[in-house]
Amino acid sequence: MSTDDTPEEPKGSGPGRPEEPEGPKGPEGPEKPVEAAREAEPPPPSVTGRQRLLHALWPPRFTRAQLTMAVLLCVLGLALAIQVRSNSESSVLRGARQEDLVRILDELDNRTKRLEDEKRRLESQRTELESSSNQAAEARKQTEQKEQQLGVLAGTVAAQGPGIVLTVSDPKGAVEPDSLLDAIQELRAAGAEAIQINDVRVVAGTYFSGGAGKVEIDGKKISQPYKFKVIGKPDDLRPALNIPGGVVQTLQKEQAGVDISRSEKITVDALRPAKRPDYARSSSQ
Repeated sequence: MSTDDTPEEPKGSGPGRPEEPEGPKGPEGPEKPVEAAREAEPPPPSVTGRQRLLHALWPPRFTRAQLTMAVLLCVLGLALAIQVRSNSESSVLRGARQEDLVRILDELDNRTKRLEDEKRRLESQRTELESSSNQAAEARKQTEQKEQQLGVLAGTVAAQGPGIVLTVSDPKGAVEPDSLLDAIQELRAAGAEAIQINDVRVVAGTYFSGGAGKVEIDGKKISQPYKFKVIGKPDDLRPALNIPGGVVQTLQKEQAGVDISRSEKITVDALRPAKRPDYARSSSQ
């Protein structure tokens, strides 16, 4: 018998079975896959859009150049606002005639003169009190004079002197109480010392109510024509009513008739009862 002497090829080493490469081995054996390590890590927390926006805006991050620019813009805006306001306030005077501007300047000069006269009068009273030998008698005299002045302002005593008479006729009943109040304010600003409308004395606490053609003063209804008796310097009172856009033009736009006459003797005899304050007392008591 013949025997096959061909040796057997080892498994996995023949021409049809290439050897499979073994993975790298470390000192402790083969490494674990990367995917397993990633799966072991916790997932990152989810961030919402609001959180990203807050993170971008806060805390604010400003550079020196941005702060400087912001300050300059604020100053520029303030300057523009002041310029616009001054232009709007002077728009009425810009369209006034030359004679009207001269009249307004004269009125301002007269107001300044009245304030200076009042200042000199008060300084003179102080000097008299300091230099008078009988200071008690001088103080009593000045107190009586002051009482008369305050009585005129409070409407508790009658008054007379130069002034004007303003008559406002309203046949169509279109004059509003605000128009009459504007007239009172202009007269006071021009130096009016005592005012009476029809039979109502006008004082610091006087108020106007009602509506067009139904004007009430201090709760008392008055009828047209509205007759203002005003004590003061006529040369100051009359121009104050005739300034451009002032009382006379406003009343004429409401189709009211306006008449102003001056007199060297105006009598204001409508009185108001003297009312003692409930709580206020003199600090000298």
